Amino acid sequence: MILCAGEALIDMLPRESTAGEACFAPYPGGAVFNTAIALGRLGLETRFFCPLSDDLFGTKLRAALDASSVDHSLCPAVARPCTLAFVSLQNGQARYAFYDRETALRAMTRADLPALPHSVRVLFMGGISLVDGPCADALEALAEQAQERIVMLDPNIRPGFITDEDAYRARLGRLLARADIVKLSDEDLHWLMGAGDVADLAEALRAQGPRIVVITEGAKGARAFSPSGVAQARAERVEVVDTVGAGDTFNAGFLAGLLRSTTPERAALAAIDPARLEQALSLGARAAAVTVSRAGANPPWAREI
Repeated sequence: MILCAGEALIDMLPRESTAGEACFAPYPGGAVFNTAIALGRLGLETRFFCPLSDDLFGTKLRAALDASSVDHSLCPAVARPCTLAFVSLQNGQARYAFYDRETALRAMTRADLPALPHSVRVLFMGGISLVDGPCADALEALAEQAQERIVMLDPNIRPGFITDEDAYRARLGRLLARADIVKLSDEDLHWLMGAGDVADLAEALRAQGPRIVVITEGAKGARAFSPSGVAQARAERVEVVDTVGAGDTFNAGFLAGLLRSTTPERAALAAIDPARLEQALSLGARAAAVTVSRAGANPPWAREI
């Protein structure tokens, strides 16, 4: 079983009213939430953890998890508002304005953490929930609890959301040292590691602790760097509607491909066959292609890929 721990929020997506006025429509979202939804739709046994508001938006989030067969029994209901992310699109690329003070997510503390069920073999985490506040401290503590479980991290870096860059980089450094698999976009990689060749930077990042570093490069596809070598998969050619949820869906497809036959032990990741990584990358790319071909974060079901 996979446990996805991190933000659940409402994406306010730009739309046009019947009167032709600009407006926003609410859709369940959040990087980690989207990955959980995508995993559930791909048929993997998935649980999700994040405190969920007891307001109408929290109800909407729970309904979306139910509809995609994601277990949310670990999510406490709290009397705090839901995080809202207003989305603007520029040439199909999503830009975000977050409203996230004293929300169900941001005010989460270690006291809200569940005991990790024995059935959880993989912990996935990342997104804005790791930026700052008590929620970031709590999720870092959850990673420490993971012990011999596989941990996958996708920081999904939003520079405009970061208020204390030094503290954020320090936290990422600790999480990178614990993570077994790290996925970054090429933009995230350069923000974190600076200028340079992507392959060189990925290997330098892998030297900090992760066994596998996955880099997505948009239309160029994705690469996975491991002790066994480099695997690569091309991007699928589709007509892009928008990129909301694309990376989150890729994460789910990659994990689904990696775990399709069996869940490897942590130590086994160091010697994983590059061909298996290539298959996982390919499934991630195919799943993401479906998501970008339609509006919003709407990951595919297994039957669609």
